[in-house]
Amino acid sequence: MFAIVDQPIDVAALEAELASPAYGAVVRFCGVVRATSDAGEPVSGLAYEAYRAPAVAEFERIAWEARERFGDVRVAIVHRVGELAVGEVAVAVIASSAHRKAAFAACAYAIDALKARAPIWKLERFCDGRRRWVENPPLPSRHA
Repeated sequence: MFAIVDQPIDVAALEAELASPAYGAVVRFCGVVRATSDAGEPVSGLAYEAYRAPAVAEFERIAWEARERFGDVRVAIVHRVGELAVGEVAVAVIASSAHRKAAFAACAYAIDALKARAPIWKLERFCDGRRRWVENPPLPSRHA
């Protein structure tokens, strides 16, 4: 349920891992490579690098924290590394629980914490041939 992968993420398989007759809510966040940067510049794709073992350990800590904060929730986190094209899934975070409020909260917490804490770096590849490393923003204070 926690991994760094270099192949497309199987989101349906992650959801199946979290399935339980006791859980009626499943919330999925997929970060998909879009055609423009945050500044609106056209990109041809992205590349991600990660320290795999520390990143996976951080995913596990984040899931544990989500359970501590939001109760009986299960969380799966998978991030892709390598070269990704526009439209491909870069990260999947799935949370399941008995009720939607906890699942939504856990999923939002997990992606925000991952972006702020996991040792993963993003390289934007612009259509004009330029490249730029992107820094993740710090974790919002509401989750601190």
